[in-house]
Amino acid sequence: MTKAFAKILTANDIGKTGSHQAGALVPKRDPELAKFLPYLDPSKKNPDAWIFCTDPLGNIWKMRYVYYNNKLHDPTGTRDESRITYMTSFFKKWNAQVGDEVVLTQQGKPNHFLIEIVRAKHLTSNAADGPTTIKLVGWRRVH
Repeated sequence: MTKAFAKILTANDIGKTGSHQAGALVPKRDPELAKFLPYLDPSKKNPDAWIFCTDPLGNIWKMRYVYYNNKLHDPTGTRDESRITYMTSFFKKWNAQVGDEVVLTQQGKPNHFLIEIVRAKHLTSNAADGPTTIKLVGWRRVH
């Protein structure tokens, strides 16, 4: 069975805040998501793997899955987190917006995924309804 995971995009994810965030956070507490992505050896400092993501038009996007783990290797290290980086150009090309979802679906080859943006349907706001609220839920398995 093909697996897919989706993440609701935040302003940080798509570069709207001007922060220096490097890509979408991948939580360590989800073992199924960790198995979905390439294995990164924590005994190495900042291990990474390149993943190749094919969009709906057939364009291939090279993205970096990296485990920033200097907290485990340096006495003054503070980082202990995984991210998918090199996503900004993809998000710009597909005009990703806050609240949209990025969906990664496994392909037959290791480190190869299909990638798409699923537009948020719940973000239409009527002034009488008040401001739109986006619930941030991180990554979730979609199938």
